[in-house]
Amino acid sequence: MKKVIKLFLVLPILFSISCKSLQTSLIAKDAKVQLVATDYTFTEGPAVAPNGDVFFTDQPNDRIIKWTAKDNSVSVYMEPSGRSNGLYFDHQGNLLACADDKNQLWRIDSQKNVTVLIDDFEGKKLNGPNDLWMDPKGGIYFTDPFYKRPYWTRTGQEIEEQRVYYLTPDQKDIIIVAEDYVRPNGIIGSKDGNLLYIADIGDKKTYSYTINPDASLSNKTLFANMGSDGMTMDNQGNVYLTGDGVTVFNPKGKQILHIPIDQKWTANVTFGGKNQKTLFITAMTSLYTLEMNVKGIR
Repeated sequence: MKKVIKLFLVLPILFSISCKSLQTSLIAKDAKVQLVATDYTFTEGPAVAPNGDVFFTDQPNDRIIKWTAKDNSVSVYMEPSGRSNGLYFDHQGNLLACADDKNQLWRIDSQKNVTVLIDDFEGKKLNGPNDLWMDPKGGIYFTDPFYKRPYWTRTGQEIEEQRVYYLTPDQKDIIIVAEDYVRPNGIIGSKDGNLLYIADIGDKKTYSYTINPDASLSNKTLFANMGSDGMTMDNQGNVYLTGDGVTVFNPKGKQILHIPIDQKWTANVTFGGKNQKTLFITAMTSLYTLEMNVKGIR
């Protein structure tokens, strides 16, 4: 009995040491969460440009904000912005945006010229593209949940299902790849294009999929009993989910770290900066950063 008691007492200590080790391995030594910019209404959709600059949205105020890696400055990049939500840079350096104002998907070039990539699906208005990820082939996966906006003139959904779609690389076809969701939101894929993670924020779950050669999805697997507004991955295959701070799961779906943020809601997250070793976190009215040992996968 004494040996059992001793083991019981030692286990919490070992667990504590293990957690500290994981935190140390992911977060840079002595690094703390830093407030970079504030006084926004609701920050969302951070995306890293090829040079390390990070763009994010102040969605209710209809503008895209730019953080510049060279001098750590923050400025308004585009206003109005189609009430953009999720953002992502394509392989040519154009900024892709879930333009929520008219439920479209945009491509914004370096001169801020806008091309509407998607305006509807089979003649019906999309619910509201929310988050997106481009695969190595140039195709775009995007989530389409329904959040009623006060600036919309329509009163209901034209498409009843809240789905995940895929826009083919030639931008000619839109394919339904997942539709058994309550409210899909955050989405991210692996660098090799073999795995896709989709968060069902309406059902508080996140799933992983195998991406097939034809861009369809298979092997749906529960990854975490937690939904997410937005998400990212690091070069070790860990997945970062948002909501209550940032929660990190290893590739097997085991929680290994929680990063608390002093805000009621954390909307989205990405890696940025010159070496992509800075974690950028959009949370309510503010943008935060945390220096990491791991880096992003772009």
